[in-house]
Amino acid sequence: MGTRKTVGLSPHAGPLRRPAHLLTGAAVLAALALSGCTGSGSSFARGSATTAGATGSTGSTGSASTDQLESDYERVIADVLPSVVEIQSSTGLGSGVVYDDKGDVVTNAHVTGSDKQFQVLTSGSPGPLPATLVGSFPANDLAVIRVSGGQGLKPATFADSSKARVGEIVLAMGNPLGLAATVTNGIISATGRTVTEPVSADSPGATLPDAIQTSAAINPGNSGGALVDLQGQVVGIPTLAAVEPQSGGAAPGIGFAINSNQVKRIADQLVATGTVTDSGRAALGVRVTTVVGSSGQPAGVGVVEVTPGGPAAAAGIQPGDVIVAVEGNKTPSTEALSAVLAELKPGQQVTVTIERGGKQQDVKVTLGEL
Repeated sequence: MGTRKTVGLSPHAGPLRRPAHLLTGAAVLAALALSGCTGSGSSFARGSATTAGATGSTGSTGSASTDQLESDYERVIADVLPSVVEIQSSTGLGSGVVYDDKGDVVTNAHVTGSDKQFQVLTSGSPGPLPATLVGSFPANDLAVIRVSGGQGLKPATFADSSKARVGEIVLAMGNPLGLAATVTNGIISATGRTVTEPVSADSPGATLPDAIQTSAAINPGNSGGALVDLQGQVVGIPTLAAVEPQSGGAAPGIGFAINSNQVKRIADQLVATGTVTDSGRAALGVRVTTVVGSSGQPAGVGVVEVTPGGPAAAAGIQPGDVIVAVEGNKTPSTEALSAVLAELKPGQQVTVTIERGGKQQDVKVTLGEL
């Protein structure tokens, strides 16, 4: 896995529609490196590395490599695209991936939003099929819907994303801008990213740990689709794309996907019970808001409510306290607190620095599970 790094200014690649969730907040106001990259120069399939069309190469070897790469693309697209569907909600379009042979489809929570009923277009259906919400987990921006009469749908194969390698060629499949069955290509640019989705009128944002960064183009409507390797396995669910801080336009070549291991962990629970009880993510057990200091800048995270019997309550944290750091990492905003917690584990004991009555003090908290 790559080095963890928190990046911001990364809006969803789809409509922003979901209810508020604890410990989320504003987008990080950090500049991004905006140089895009493509995967057309080199082919890095699992277990092999070949160069296709490299500068200065001539003769049959280069042609054979190019032909093989094209053949790989065609094979993977033909195999996986039938497992990618278009989801129509009351407020927009998104994508989804067929998860099992019961008609369950995994997608982003911001695609389903607050809706319970959907229309799903599949590659093999003459018209839309009705679907209902199975369950949603906004903290990881994942949801599962079930397609009525979708037992004949083809489930995708999900990879072990811990084996994903930087430089590996990937294809993003979905319905960007409503263009059904669209495929873009790129590479895995980084792994282990911690990214925070932006806050909007319709979405409080969510902090996603261990995200995969890709240069494959991610556009509105790609959300919930498939990021696929050349073995035809889903390594991630495309979720958001970066925005150039100055112009506000898309930053080419910088997109993010929820890794497939997290997708499987959450989706399995949603399919089984409709809820998530084992997220593997740490939580304090508080409802919070960003506190603005006298300078007009975020100055800490105000505790609005403490969950009775939760980790914060057990440590003596009270409503009105302001959390200014966790394990020495400053938390000027709810987003910053979410990013810090995303790096920690349930059951871990941490030092939380709070401000109460104008004075700072440290308290020991044994983290719970989100």
